[in-house]
Amino acid sequence: MKYPFDCLTNLVFVEEEELQPADIILVPGGSHNHPMNIASELYHAGMGPYLLPSGGFNAKLNRTEWEHLRDIALSLGVPEKRILQEDEAQNTFDNARNSWRVLQENGVVVKRALIVCKSFFSRRALMTYQTVFPHEVTFQVKQDDYRVNRDNWFRDETSIKLVLTEAQKITRYFGHHIPNWVQRAEKSSGTK
Repeated sequence: MKYPFDCLTNLVFVEEEELQPADIILVPGGSHNHPMNIASELYHAGMGPYLLPSGGFNAKLNRTEWEHLRDIALSLGVPEKRILQEDEAQNTFDNARNSWRVLQENGVVVKRALIVCKSFFSRRALMTYQTVFPHEVTFQVKQDDYRVNRDNWFRDETSIKLVLTEAQKITRYFGHHIPNWVQRAEKSSGTK
């Protein structure tokens, strides 16, 4: 252990692994450009046949987050027909629920999904999509380390506050899901 707060780093930030091609590249909503830049690069690298940015109206953007993210992808050469639309989500659970609905409506079969998001949001995003999508779907996360990441979050007050807020949200959002996850895991493994 390098620091006494390493457990917080491990809670909030998903440990990245070598990415494998997926059936969909998911981008939970937001007003930052970097996650969509990364998602577009992954699309061009053949890591997924579709991008699914998600997000409803954002007053800061004066339009939907989906429109903002779609326009970034289009400017980076992603064909419009490869960008699926979810423009109603108001929170992360909406992002996941609505994205799953859009995938089903478009007949996209998903066995592996890739989530692209800000690094300090990676654990909460992953756990949200894991909660909503069928448990057979395998997820990987590609993190936008642009500002705040696992190696620097403790260097300034703003980043510390972001990460501690995420840790609180993780425990608050998912505590009541734990019994369901245990039951589902035991059922699929045949143990109890």
